[in-house]
Amino acid sequence: MHLALHPVPASSDGYAHPAPARDPYDPIAAAHDLAARGRQWLRASGLLALPVPREYGDLGASWKTIGDVVRIVARADGALAHRLGLHHLQVAGIRLTGNARQQRRLLFETIEHDVFWGETMNPLDQRLVARPTAGGYVLDGAKACASSSVGSDRLTVCAWDPLAHGTLVAVLPTQRDGVAVHADWNAFGLRQAASGTVTFTGVQLTEDDVLQPAARAATPRAALRAQVAQMIVANVYVGLAEGALEAARGEAQPWFQVLMRPAQVLVEGAAAALDDAFARGHHLTGRERREVALAAAEAKVVAHKAAIGIGRHTLGGTLRAPAAYA
Repeated sequence: MHLALHPVPASSDGYAHPAPARDPYDPIAAAHDLAARGRQWLRASGLLALPVPREYGDLGASWKTIGDVVRIVARADGALAHRLGLHHLQVAGIRLTGNARQQRRLLFETIEHDVFWGETMNPLDQRLVARPTAGGYVLDGAKACASSSVGSDRLTVCAWDPLAHGTLVAVLPTQRDGVAVHADWNAFGLRQAASGTVTFTGVQLTEDDVLQPAARAATPRAALRAQVAQMIVANVYVGLAEGALEAARGEAQPWFQVLMRPAQVLVEGAAAALDDAFARGHHLTGRERREVALAAAEAKVVAHKAAIGIGRHTLGGTLRAPAAYA
């Protein structure tokens, strides 16, 4: 056995001192470890299949119920609620844009294999290109801020189609050859959101993988994906505000309800509008979709204000009302 002995460096005072002990704690690694455990908890909870319709073998929960679940989780862990909501968003995307065959295949897989969905849908990052080939496409490029991509089983992908001069939306297994997920997300407060950069090198995409071709205009129903996203984020905000109130342990002041109650009412109204829009199916009109968009946007704005306001004045240690509410 060979032992490599390294001399202890001498300090400026001429004496040799042992090197300082290295702190074994890595906050980023710890966050990723906690995120992995959170993913296991969500799989075991049975919540991943909530939005899958009854005809595919699951509960077919309403968006109001899904919003309530996200809020409850967010009271304890905003990052975990964010990941759960994003998973539900990908399932909603399949329902809104997939054809009957794609829905049957992907929704059954989600139930049978406890599929955990992530996404590479960042619209501000346009580096990912889908080049048409015989029978499909080849993906090359990268997407940053890929939410819930780390540890996912499937990904929803958007990529630029240079031939159609537009963006296509597709789905594929995270483990497909040429896909690499990099756990490089280090945003304050969101390390457990399992986001990162995903790179694609010669990734094969079949026509059956494509939910929304670039050349096909989005219908009002397909455009509802944005409202699902807003409704989910609004419920995360409300859950965070409710959790902050619980953390105040009875010291919260009545003025907090001035922020909280409107947010709760609006997120419930947005979820009800979303349920009605889903029930309309392909008969949903552009005007009806815009009404849902307005309801979801209002809920998100007011919920964000509630989360920031209540969180700052409870967790920050200042429980008296600001001048605007005094």
